Amino acid sequence: MILYELIDYEILRVVWWALLGVLLIGFALTDGFDMGVGALLPFVAKTDVERRVVINTVGPVWEGNQVWFILGGGAIFAAWPPLYAVSFSGFYLAMFVILAALIVRPVAFKYRSKRESATWRKTWDWGLFAGGAVPALLFGVAVGNVLLGVPFHLNDMLMPRYDGNFLMKFVGLLRPFALLAGVVSISMLLMHGAAWLGLKTEGVIAARARSIGRKAGMVAMGGYALAGLWLAFGIDGFALTGEVVTDGPSNPLYSEVARGGSWLSAYAERPWIIIAPIMGFGGMAMALRGLSAERDVSTLLWSKLGIAGVISSVGLTMFPFILPSTVDPNSSLTVWDASSSHQTLFIMLVCVVIFMPLILAYTSWVYKVLWGKVTETDVTGNSDTVY
Repeated sequence: MILYELIDYEILRVVWWALLGVLLIGFALTDGFDMGVGALLPFVAKTDVERRVVINTVGPVWEGNQVWFILGGGAIFAAWPPLYAVSFSGFYLAMFVILAALIVRPVAFKYRSKRESATWRKTWDWGLFAGGAVPALLFGVAVGNVLLGVPFHLNDMLMPRYDGNFLMKFVGLLRPFALLAGVVSISMLLMHGAAWLGLKTEGVIAARARSIGRKAGMVAMGGYALAGLWLAFGIDGFALTGEVVTDGPSNPLYSEVARGGSWLSAYAERPWIIIAPIMGFGGMAMALRGLSAERDVSTLLWSKLGIAGVISSVGLTMFPFILPSTVDPNSSLTVWDASSSHQTLFIMLVCVVIFMPLILAYTSWVYKVLWGKVTETDVTGNSDTVY
């Protein structure tokens, strides 16, 4: 027997679908509070010292947190090449805007405190704001568009074609439901960033962060509930029809897909997935309670649970769809027809088994070493060595 045949192709596809979700959740849980802190910066810190305190709560960890983003992108490229090709073709301008914001952020970290000029520092502070707020918003918009379906079709050579010109590909993403998903995303990460600042700062900064975090959390919960109702009654879902081949070739055109019904019918077919929205609502509700009670450690953990639940609910609701097509439903990408080869998925899984524990161990060690609050004394006493 060939080694990679020890695990069925069908199982490997599901495993890599789950791992992609784990990587995206890992990115949201770690780099998510970085983006939330950046978006909160102009509002929770009024003086230069206060802003340096806020920046230095994430300064030692933001680069490591971005590893999850790189791993997620790499996983899409290697494990789901059709998804990489189709999504990046249609979301190209949106991805470019996100990339530009993510480039501004490290530059702002490095340059912000290099000069004493108030104008210089304020400019980079707004760069940090954009580097946090723009990706947080547009990632949510992208998720909303995935649920709505994207206007692409595949030709006989499996090359994606989108309706509309270059600019309309971006403007067309800004649909009402997608914008609602963007609001849920940014408000959820604002709450997450506020929970982090509550843990890592003290005094007036922490108080302002908790106040904004409570408001953001209520918006996130309300938006999440509204999105669920909208999905139930206002958006058509997608479903595979005919025979479903789970271990066949990766060619979406071999599948038959119909549009209609509701995405939420998945909860009737697989009732156990209700755990995801329960985690989403429960985690956010407990985070709000923790922000009010100033329970810093548990608040951050509840916030993480809420984010994990919200993201999981999207994937579990859509399964086995990854990127549905509104123009030609038969071109929709699913878990069963958009993956790499059996051998490729197996080799990648071996790499994950070896390296993922190392990444988790190193990350845990870093956070343990850097545990504790950042104070104004820390910043003023080490002005030349901190951000």
